[in-house]
Formats: sequence, C-alpha cells, structure tokens
Amino acid sequence: MKTFVFFALLLLVCSCASVIYQSPDFAKLYGPAAPKPRIVSSQEQVNSSGGLSFAQQVKPILDSRCVVCHGCYDAPCQLKLGSIDGIDRGGSKQKVYDFARLGAVNPTRLFADASNSEQWRAKGFHPVLNERLESPVANLDNSLLAKLLQLKRSYPLPTSGTLDERFDLRVDRDSQCPTIDEFPQYRREHPQWGMPYALPGLTPTEDVILQQWLTEGAKVEALPPLSVQAEQAVAKWEYFFNGSTDKQRLVFRYIYEHLFIGHMHFKGHPDGEFFQWVRSKTPSGQAIVEINSLRPYDDPGPALYYRLKPVTETIVDKNHFVYELSDAKMRRFQALFLEPDYPVTALPSYQTTVAANPFLAFRELPLDARYRFLLDDANYFVSGFIKGPVCRGEGATSSIRDRFWVFFFQPGRGNPEQINQALAENHIILGLPGEESDDIGLWGWSKFDEYGRAYMAKKNEYLHQILPPGEGFGLENIWDGDAENPNAALTIFRHQDSATVMPGLIGKKPLTAWVVDYPILERLHYLLVAGFNVFGSAGHQLASRTYMDLLRQDGENNFLRFMPAAQRQAIHDSWYQGSIGFRSVIPTFNIRHETLVNFQTNDPKQEFFDLIRGRLGKVAGNPDTINDCPSENCIRTGTNPAQQAVDQQMQQLAKLSGTTLQYLPEMSLIKVKMAAPQQDLVYTLLANRAYSNISRLLFYEDNRLFEKDTLTVVPGFVGSYPNFFFSVDENRLGEFVQTVAKAKNQTDFAGLYQQFGLRRTNPDIWQLSDWFNQQHRQHRGLEAGWLDMNRYGNF
Repeated sequence: MKTFVFFALLLLVCSCASVIYQSPDFAKLYGPAAPKPRIVSSQEQVNSSGGLSFAQQVKPILDSRCVVCHGCYDAPCQLKLGSIDGIDRGGSKQKVYDFARLGAVNPTRLFADASNSEQWRAKGFHPVLNERLESPVANLDNSLLAKLLQLKRSYPLPTSGTLDERFDLRVDRDSQCPTIDEFPQYRREHPQWGMPYALPGLTPTEDVILQQWLTEGAKVEALPPLSVQAEQAVAKWEYFFNGSTDKQRLVFRYIYEHLFIGHMHFKGHPDGEFFQWVRSKTPSGQAIVEINSLRPYDDPGPALYYRLKPVTETIVDKNHFVYELSDAKMRRFQALFLEPDYPVTALPSYQTTVAANPFLAFRELPLDARYRFLLDDANYFVSGFIKGPVCRGEGATSSIRDRFWVFFFQPGRGNPEQINQALAENHIILGLPGEESDDIGLWGWSKFDEYGRAYMAKKNEYLHQILPPGEGFGLENIWDGDAENPNAALTIFRHQDSATVMPGLIGKKPLTAWVVDYPILERLHYLLVAGFNVFGSAGHQLASRTYMDLLRQDGENNFLRFMPAAQRQAIHDSWYQGSIGFRSVIPTFNIRHETLVNFQTNDPKQEFFDLIRGRLGKVAGNPDTINDCPSENCIRTGTNPAQQAVDQQMQQLAKLSGTTLQYLPEMSLIKVKMAAPQQDLVYTLLANRAYSNISRLLFYEDNRLFEKDTLTVVPGFVGSYPNFFFSVDENRLGEFVQTVAKAKNQTDFAGLYQQFGLRRTNPDIWQLSDWFNQQHRQHRGLEAGWLDMNRYGNF
C-alpha cells in the first residue's frame, strides 16, 4: 500500500510539473521559502520515513552515484552532496575555478564561510531541496534534486556507443546550474541532462529510495557522538597543542600551518574516523567556534586554540591525504621541537610579509627540526600541493612532467645553523606570492619570478663558497630514509590536470628527477597549500604557476649537481628543447664543483638511479617487475602463478611506446577477471605524455613529443580520477594487449573501447565502479576515498 501511495504522489507531481512547466509560481503553490531543519533523532527518522534510514539506505546511494561527481571544489555548481550540510546548502552559479577573473571572489568553503543555509542563501546559493510548505507533493515538486533525477528517468541515455555533442564533458565547461524556477527552461533546452549527468540513471530500487527520502522531507539522523576512545585522544592532543609558553606557541603554530589541510587519524582507531586541525575561539572541552580565515597564517585575533574537528563529509579520494597521530608521533614532536634548548625571543607577526614567509616567521625554530619534521611524512606534504586547496591542481600540475622521481637531501649535513641564518638573511628573495595576499596584480608574478631566480643564483654561489674546492655532492648526500622510512623515494605521476604521489620508485627510469632540499619543500607548501587561494585572482594564480616552474628547476638543478660537471649542461638541454616561451630557463648547477659520485659508465643519469636504489634499499620499494624488468623472468613478490601470468602480459603492455598511445586515456583502471571472481585483479594503466619542455605557460601542447609517449602499468590503484574502465577476462588478456599494440588511429582504439571497455553509456558501468571502489578500500585502507567520475572519458 505504501508503494502505491508513493507512486500516486509521483504521478501527481509529474502532472503538476506539466502545468508548472509553462509558468511556475512556487510561492503561490507552496508558500514562502525558508531553510528547514533536516537533522532529527534516529527514532524520529525511522518513524517519519516508514523505516527508511538515511545512514544505512540513502547515504550509500548518494555516495556511490552522486558524490563521485559532486565532491570537493570541482563539484558542478558547487553542489557538494557528501553531507547534509552540502545538500542543504545547494548550488551556486559562481565558479570556483575561473582563471580569467581579475579580482578575488568571496570564498565559499563548506563548513567555514557560512554556518547555516540561510547564510548560504545570502551568498547566492540556491536550494536543491524543498524549502516551502512541508507536504509530500511539495517535497518532490519543489526539489531541484528530485526534478533532475526525474529528468534522467524521462530521458535515459542510450545503452551503447559514445555520447553525442550535446554532452559537454570538458573539465572547464560552463555548468548551467539552474534554480528551481529556471528548471522548465533547463528541461526544454537540455532534456538529456538529468542526474547523474552523462552517466546511466539509477536502478528502480535506488530511485525509489531517494524519491521516498525526498518525499518525506529529506531528513537525516544526527551523527553519533564520538566514542570515549576518540574523545580521550582528541583531549590529549588538544592539550598538547595548546601550551602556554612562547616556545610551545611557536612550535604548534608551525605544525598547525603544515597539518591544517589534511585528514588526521588516530593510530589504532577505526579507518573511517578522521579529524582536521582548526583554529577556534574556544578552548578544549567547549563547542568549537572556528576562526574563519582564508589562510592558516591569517591573524586569528586575541583568542586562539588549536582544536580537532571531526570530518563529517564523505571521504573522496581527490582531497584525502592522511596524517597519523600516535603516541610515537607526539614523542617525535617533543624530541624535534620541545626538548632541544633554544631561545624564542618573540612570536612572529601575523602580517603577511612575515607570516607568508616561513624562513622569516619561524627562523627561531631549529632548521634541522623543521626539515626532519617534513621528511618524516614527505609523501603527505608533497601530496598537499596535489590534493590540497586545488582539488584538480591545474596551476601546479601543468608545470611538472608526467612521471618523475623525487629524492631528498640528507638532513644534518653541513652547518644547519649557518644555513638557517643564510635563509633568514635572504628572506626577501625567498618571498612567495602569498605575501601580497589577493592584491597581487596580473603582472605581479614578475617580481616573485625575479626573486626566485635571484635566490637560485645566490644559492649556487653559496654552495660554491661552502663546498671544498673542486668537490661537490656524493651519494651520501641523498637521504636514505634512516633505513626504514618509505618517504625517502617518491614517484609523481601527472594526469593532465591532476596528479598522484606514490611511495617508492615506480616505472622505468624517468627522464628527470628532483632532489629536494628544505627550502624547496617548505616553499612548495607555502606556495600551493598554505598560501594558495583557489578563489583568488588571475594574478595570484599566475604568480603561483610561474613560481612553481622555479621550484621544479631548483629540484632538477639539485639533481644535476650529482652528475659529472662536464655532462650537466647536455643533460639539462635534453630536458628543455625547442621553444620555452617568453621566460628563459637559467640553469644553476654549480659547474665549478665536480661530483663525488664514482661513476663507472658513460650514462651517469641512469647509473645514478641504480646507485640511489642500492643506497635506499627496501625504502625504495620493491623492484618494479612489470615496467623495469631486465629479463623475461621477473616475478613480483607475493604473487601466485596465476597473478604472475597476468603480470607477464602487463609487462608486454608496459613495453609499448610511440605516437599511437596519444589515443589512450591518461589513467585507466583494468579489472582482470580470473577463474574465481574473488581473485579478480586490479591494475592502473597510465599514459605518460612526452614534451620537449614544460616551461611554457600557454599552448604547452605545442611541445608534445608524441613519438616518445610511454605506458606505465601499476598493480592496484594510482590516481583519483579514472578516465576509463577496462574489464578483461584473464584468457583474453593477450588479445587485449595485442589490440593496443596494433591500434594505429582513433578508429582502432574505438574498437578497443567497444570490445574491452565500459563507455559512459554502458548500463553496467555503475556496477564496475562499485567494484573498483570496494577494491580501492581493500587495497589502500584508511588512505582510500571514493574515486571521482567527473573526468571519465567519452571514448
């Protein structure tokens, strides 16, 4: 009977919609609009919805079908569906990513820039849930979310082939973002654009559950309180972070400014339990009153307490990176920063000329302690500029290669106090665009470009002075992770406008590598995490992008300093061929000092990679038996014969290179279906795009070297934005590899996608997406979040 009543209501709403389609007057139909309370007790939720649980029945559908496109800053129309706060906030016509705006816009960070839906309405957000008369009919008819779901039911996608030109899938497309009053025109002009956009609709069961939830007023149960275990851990860490001495206040200001963006997890606690450090006006034990500042170093005012706020949104992979808090980590902080005896004569100012420059603000903290703090979790801090304030990170990732390795200078060598003094004395040329906040003009980048170049020249001269005559760096200058820390070697993959950091050395030996020192690592964070404003002006974003070029060159120059002096220029020139645009690349790699590495071959770059792997040992990760196999008998550790047979086919795939690979997606996930379904395997296929150089700000695609494109195949998962899914039976894997190898043009690859892939129109795509996400959680545990479907291709 309940189902009959529900469908009767649905029919009534549809008939109403046919009338309202001509001239809707929702105020006349359903009264004035005002945000409604959505959170009820668990029992009230069950009673009001006839047994329907938001947490158990509704949220899993929203997460797997909606949040996979509507999460983080790149959610279409800023409609973030990962929490009731985001759903109730609704959508906005204002772009977050707008690289043409001349001035900054007011930020619209969920949970930060408004505290309730009424305030969001004042900021231009429109509702997607009914905010008028409370009735089953109104709850559907006045809900934009319900109408978009209904539109998909009325106009489903075709079940095969590619989508036609009516579907705009560009990352920077102009979203329509209609309000409920504008929906009739939207429906008339774009009838195929129901939700989920450009993907198959929900199953009838899923649809009924969401429609029933909306009919009942979109109520949700209150979140359960923190466990006693979590409360105790929060209290312990908040007490630790809120010491009263100047030394403690300086130390934890520094640590907070580095941890504020990530997800904190208490070691040994449930995998899904995360927190974020925030600055609050209230002390531990009271309700958090967050200090609403754009950057973590903005002036907090007179009252400042560091607090741990629970993360209540659905965890999406593209902005999820984890920092683990434990007793051992607390002891490490004490050993690095609190136990050493050093003076803190004054706390640094919050003026941006000081606060945005860590070499000035924190000059009284021991440099070696700061560097070791960053090295301990280098993967986390490098992930910050990739997964941080800019979920798609285009400003940063367009200035890096598609795959390269990262190493670090050994801490403690030389004279840290002398280096710290030199950095403080040169703080002006170490300045970053964040110093000018959002007032930087379109040509403001040039000042910081000059600063960065002056610093590299000064650094080169400084190294010339402190190194013994004729002697340079040796293998012992590469950090070995203290023989146990896997952060000592990282692989970075670029996927056009997103990127991924992975521990260990993955893939063939790369074209380039960075050797990162403390000033590079610190500036990466303050340029693209602490000091970056995604709502900032074109001038701010341009200055950040151009300065990132300098950081890349600085890391590359460090690497070149380990090469024989006579070969450094030639190696550098092989990285920067052809036109580099209007900005010159000035190599500064100290040609006056010979390397102390004892090279035995005529290919020092390749030999150096082997020497580093030997020095790092286990912290470099297991040998890459798929992409860098020196023989036909490479066997991956911990695999059985069936998996080894699959790996052998993947080795053949990884050997492919050349022009035709341009037709493959940047990042694809491959499901290999084994004889027993529980043994099915996952691999990530990465297309590495080659460039003559990556120094041009515009038209960098003109620098493509298609003939040098390569592939990397990684067991498990790499990346947050899959561009395509393949599903291949194990006994057809050889055929799959040969099809890729023989494909010569776009038409040939279309056959590959048809035969082995799941296009956007395939009704089974959601089932495979669910499987990949389940496997992702099994593979990566607390590091895993929902994979994003926004950039799934139309191949």
